[in-house]
Amino acid sequence: MAITVKDQIFSLETANTLYQMKADLFGVVKHLWYGEKTGVSMEYLLDYPDVGFSGNIYEAENDRTYSLNTMPLEYAGSGVGDFRVPAVTVRHADGSQALDLRFQKYFIRKGKYSIPGLPAVYAEENEAETLEILMKDTASETEVHLFYGVLEEADVITRSVMIINRGSMPIVLERAHSLCMDIPDGNWDWIHFHGRHTMERQAERTPLFYGIQESSSTRGTSSHQQNPSVLLCERDCTEKDGECMGAVLMYSGGFQTQIEKDQLGQTRLVMGIHPDTFSWQLEPEQNFWTPEVILSYSANGMAELSQRFHHVIRHNVCRGAYQLTKRPVLINNWEATYFDFNEEDIEQIARQAAKLGIDMMVLDDGWFGKRDSDTSGLGDWEVNEKKLKGGLGALVRKINDMGMKFGIWFEPEMISEDSELFRAHPEWAISIPGRKPMRSRYQLVLDMANPEVVEYLYQSISKILRDNHIEYVKWDMNRSISDWYTSILPAERQKEMPHRYVLGVYELLERLTDEFPEVLFEGCSGGGGRFDAGMLYYCPQIWCSDNTDAHERTFIQYGTSFFYPISAVGSHVSAVPNHQTGRITSLETRGTVAMAGSFGYELDLNQLDQNEKEKVAEQVKAYKEYQELIYGGKYYRLSNPKKDDLAAWEFISEDCSKILVQGVAFRAASNVLRHRIKLLGVDGAAIYRFVKGRQKEEKLSGKALMTGGILIPAIKGDDVAFEFYLEKIEEC
Repeated sequence: MAITVKDQIFSLETANTLYQMKADLFGVVKHLWYGEKTGVSMEYLLDYPDVGFSGNIYEAENDRTYSLNTMPLEYAGSGVGDFRVPAVTVRHADGSQALDLRFQKYFIRKGKYSIPGLPAVYAEENEAETLEILMKDTASETEVHLFYGVLEEADVITRSVMIINRGSMPIVLERAHSLCMDIPDGNWDWIHFHGRHTMERQAERTPLFYGIQESSSTRGTSSHQQNPSVLLCERDCTEKDGECMGAVLMYSGGFQTQIEKDQLGQTRLVMGIHPDTFSWQLEPEQNFWTPEVILSYSANGMAELSQRFHHVIRHNVCRGAYQLTKRPVLINNWEATYFDFNEEDIEQIARQAAKLGIDMMVLDDGWFGKRDSDTSGLGDWEVNEKKLKGGLGALVRKINDMGMKFGIWFEPEMISEDSELFRAHPEWAISIPGRKPMRSRYQLVLDMANPEVVEYLYQSISKILRDNHIEYVKWDMNRSISDWYTSILPAERQKEMPHRYVLGVYELLERLTDEFPEVLFEGCSGGGGRFDAGMLYYCPQIWCSDNTDAHERTFIQYGTSFFYPISAVGSHVSAVPNHQTGRITSLETRGTVAMAGSFGYELDLNQLDQNEKEKVAEQVKAYKEYQELIYGGKYYRLSNPKKDDLAAWEFISEDCSKILVQGVAFRAASNVLRHRIKLLGVDGAAIYRFVKGRQKEEKLSGKALMTGGILIPAIKGDDVAFEFYLEKIEEC
């Protein structure tokens, strides 16, 4: 069994890890251990002195060593003597905010729990077990149920919390985090992923300092600026060695990750919905579920940890027909035409794409309503037949007759003031009565907390999908949200709206993906502004960034790879000079970088010369040959592009028989040795043959590839791509 209980000690075991906690004499649930398996109780490590100004619970009498302010707790309440960051805060009917949680009972069940209205890891009954621990406040009828999903073979544990009001009066949740984990010791570095629009998920590693460090978003989305993921690693941890643990929040709204290094050098990690844009009133017998956190630990470096997250997200989060299968190579018209197109322009791009082996034509923004710029039309999801004569159906049939699939762009959550929808329902746009709303990209946001809005969008979008043979939807969301107010809630409950908004988005996505399971949904929010595990539950790929510059994409995709699978990364070849940076890189470099993801093109193929078209056809063919390895193989980061002169990465099949190494050398220099990169995860007892990148007859041992490495070609010019493909031919 993955979950065992003995003497009130709860041990959650995966293939390589142990997560352990104990309900003690006073009913306080203490966190004991998260790390490698030990085979014993780790309670012996908890030996605390009398720490000044750390108070003691009443039942401990004069035992001054027993303090909630020093001990590692499994889920920390507030207002009762633990002065570290809390996991939960409740305002009771009398105005008090104390919550002193004590153990009541537990349940163990086969299979993995699910969460009503929220995305969550799923598993077959024989793949997972669930532990539920019931805790109760000492002075009120507030219950807190801790849920743990243990996926033994995946080396993953999930966390969620359900809070129930068993009293006779309403209570208000003012903070309800999903994860609270106290780590008694360790010399930890913190890696978080910051950024901005067109430069998302930039990995930053810093030592923990005494006090509170935070990454968060109050923008209504998980945001370009911070990602709802966190990695803690020992100071000497590398890609292939050392202890590290990571957590990913399956949530697409405002979030908060706080890490506190306390007075004793202990570390507390809490993670969940951001309390600045959250509260929730619970009536008697009502409950509230927090979003899920995915948690994993590795004693063998960050590459192994990343691979565990890649596997569980791909196999137990993503869904639909394209979850594990190959994806179509697509061409998107956005950077080729922007809003200025007609059906002949789209047909011309598709005709050329079909000749080059591209599988799908995606029609981006501008096909609906009065949409000739970004100032009008959003919300009017009806085809603009002035642009597309004969309607959408006629265009789709023509594209299909070319042997291509057809995809389309929506921005469902937005509304333009210059739209028929706004004129009919101005109250559906988010704004505070008596205030002018903030515009962004000259658009407003629909009130997704309102069931009428969700129903309108479902009817509008599903009609387009039913009436036309559409096999792909790009779901965009192009602004941060402010002016929070909804007509469906009374004044004292307006702070519930941001979470209700996210629940409305999830409801709409659930209905559409359930009705159209064969459609490939791709998430997007100005590129990577909502790149999170919550969206991946509905959309197995997300447009990684609006920045398609190959050089800068190496940094963006590097940070993304720490938690998110390569199959989830939407990545395209675009035109040069690049539309975001003005940089000129070769077609080879743009293709190599874009192959480390879900591949496609974002340019007018008709503007390419014959030689470039032939290269595109070669890239498409190569990607289709590599795609199974890129999606299903183990991924390794072979360099840190922020520190090194190159970006390099590796895909290796599970049986170590096939290896694909790709990368970009950033700068040419004279009179220097060639760059050398050492591979990871290779079968050291095997001989490998270079199929591509060297002379075909050249062979090297796996040991040589890992210790001596590969010399990349001599570099002439900047941002030069390289690629090696190797196959195992024999044992040493």
